[in-house]
Amino acid sequence: MPNISQRGQIMPPSPIRKLVPYAEAAKKKGVTVYHLNIGQPDIETPQPVLDAVRHSTFKILDYSHSAGNESYRRKLISYYKKFDITVDHTEIIVTTGGSEAILFGFMACLDPGDEVIVPEPFYANYNGFATEANINIVPVTSSIDTGFALPPIADFEKKITPKTKAILICNPNNPTGYLYSRAEMEVLKEICLKHNLFLFSDEAYREFCYDGENISAMNLTGMDNHVVVFDTISKRYSACGARIGAVVTHNRTILDSVMKFAQARLSPPSFAQIAAEAAVDLPDNYFDAIKAEYQSRRDTLVSLLNKIPGVFCPNPGGAFYAMARLPIDDADKFCQWLLESFSYEEQTVMLSPATGFYATPGLGKQEVRLAYVINKESITKAMKTLEKALEIYPGKI
Repeated sequence: MPNISQRGQIMPPSPIRKLVPYAEAAKKKGVTVYHLNIGQPDIETPQPVLDAVRHSTFKILDYSHSAGNESYRRKLISYYKKFDITVDHTEIIVTTGGSEAILFGFMACLDPGDEVIVPEPFYANYNGFATEANINIVPVTSSIDTGFALPPIADFEKKITPKTKAILICNPNNPTGYLYSRAEMEVLKEICLKHNLFLFSDEAYREFCYDGENISAMNLTGMDNHVVVFDTISKRYSACGARIGAVVTHNRTILDSVMKFAQARLSPPSFAQIAAEAAVDLPDNYFDAIKAEYQSRRDTLVSLLNKIPGVFCPNPGGAFYAMARLPIDDADKFCQWLLESFSYEEQTVMLSPATGFYATPGLGKQEVRLAYVINKESITKAMKTLEKALEIYPGKI
């Protein structure tokens, strides 16, 4: 049998989804599984977004422009203006989800073997995108003890080599929920200008900021040729299956390069662009109730976690994730044990082991990520279940 490619062999599997078979087996045994493991919101997709697709009247489902429908890109201009971001529609390229935006950004800006510095813990799929683009992730470690604040500038500069071409952040952050301050964004600006680096900014959770304002990388002055924003409607409008994202930048050379990758994949999905365009027209107060609901869930989750003996969870400033340190020997073993060997009143909890969000070996072994995407009643039951699990877990420390 012919061998598959080296790229195929080293492509990392999803550390978030690897526990799915254990969850499925637990459910077959009649156990209720509280899914805190994945960022799939339970908020309903807005009705006008769904109706826009249902009421479409075109006769041919043809290719859209490779950059995305011009009508949608023009509407995005008004969306970004709400965040003091001024762009032209030609500075936006619509992608098949935020995932494709990140991959296109990597391939347009970095050569094989180049390096991108990323504060860890970071979104696990960055590893996969880096493997596809044949580039290297270089982690700079943030700590749960500081709430995962941006590491000192000296820590970044220690990592910079002739191969370093970019810094990548997610703001607000997945998996930590950390919200970068204006001062921290200015630090990143200083590093990028000093060392002539790109600043990639994944802004999938822009609307969900609870303890401060969102500072987009596009708000940084003097950075027009350095900043590349990766965006998506997935979490914003609870439309993960639509697969509509965007690359946004003022740098025309990057746009020209991304456009060639966009042309090679022909066009982003047409029905989903119709949905995304309708989402831009939602009233300005659309996010008020949703944001309040997520903040209330966050407060419930963090409060209950910190009441469990031996558990520490910093208060996340945005997104809908929290990272917690547990009194356990190995997060991977513990998360599997929860599904395979434990239940409390026929209930258990599915968590994401934090090891999958770190690039440095050995880190995250006592940490887990929790996504507060279920209602508060379920969160309360899940935390009671977790507390009972920690009381009897064989690897408790």
